[in-house]
Amino acid sequence: MASLLNDRFLRAALRQPTDASPVWLMRQAGRYLPEYNATRARAGSFMGLATNPSYAAEVTLQPLDRYPLDAAILFSDILTVPDAMGLGLSFAAGEGPKFAHPVRTEADVAALRTPDLNRLRYVFDAVVEIRRALVQDGRQRVPLIGFSGSPWTLACYMVEGAGSDDFRTVKTMLYSRPDLMHRILEINADAVAAYLNAQVDAGAQALMIFDTWGGTLADGVYQPFSLAYMRCVLRQLKREAEGRQVPVIVFTKGGGLWLEEIADAQDGHGPDAVGLDWTVNLGAARRRIGARCALQGNLDPNTLFALAPAVRAEVRRLLDSYAAAAPAGESPLLGHIFNLGHGISQFTPPEIVAELVDEAHIYSSKFLWA
Repeated sequence: MASLLNDRFLRAALRQPTDASPVWLMRQAGRYLPEYNATRARAGSFMGLATNPSYAAEVTLQPLDRYPLDAAILFSDILTVPDAMGLGLSFAAGEGPKFAHPVRTEADVAALRTPDLNRLRYVFDAVVEIRRALVQDGRQRVPLIGFSGSPWTLACYMVEGAGSDDFRTVKTMLYSRPDLMHRILEINADAVAAYLNAQVDAGAQALMIFDTWGGTLADGVYQPFSLAYMRCVLRQLKREAEGRQVPVIVFTKGGGLWLEEIADAQDGHGPDAVGLDWTVNLGAARRRIGARCALQGNLDPNTLFALAPAVRAEVRRLLDSYAAAAPAGESPLLGHIFNLGHGISQFTPPEIVAELVDEAHIYSSKFLWA
């Protein structure tokens, strides 16, 4: 419970004044960093890395040692929850995740239960270890973000048994047996809420819900099958710990169409911030939701394959867009968290990330001090 040396991220997520836009990156601990690849090689596999609290803490801190980022995010995987349900998660070399026991039949759904959180103890132990490692000279460097996949996104993997190009299997269940899909989503929502609350108990200071596949749903289907269950999670979350608020970010990839609905605080339990992918105009998004919540995003990750001057120009363009939408009397960049519109590519040159972080901090600070 050391005091925070840098609370810029937490303040921005709660729409409080900051001296610059905070910067963190989805998948900031990952394969684009040579030090990550070295640690993963020592661990022997991705699951060996993710299930070892010491390794997880080590890779969580690697990007912070390289760049002046404003938040750490727990190194884990969104599929830890269904794995703890007994579905048999594995990662083959060069392939994505696979489940040995996908949920396909009525009997499979009937047998599904929320997991025993003791099966996820390695995650909570990693949170404790990361918090300890973030402390230097008696103060914590930056806050730690915990996370989970959304109920719908987890269901996609659970029913498909792996990643998918068309989500045919899970959508077939959704349309032909909505009762089964709703049952899976109810169980997932309760499991996600319990999992995130346990992360807060272990020391997570902010939370993010990754609805990676929400944007694959049709309008009118997204609302009852994805958004409704994220709201169910939000209603159950602990929103205060260690004497401060625990902000919650919701990110639906491809969800720009539903921005107002995602930001809506139904029953007083809305998100504190909404993550945006790169297809959404940041200034227009700010005008659409006003002061309801903060916004996070949303640089196209492929921008990072350009040369440094182009990357810096794109950072400035994004910040200009957000600032231009500020209402009269409001700080130009109030409530903005700088991030990518999705996870950083494994092929990104590490040196270009330094250009991004530097430009976002320097350029945003000029706005805020003007």
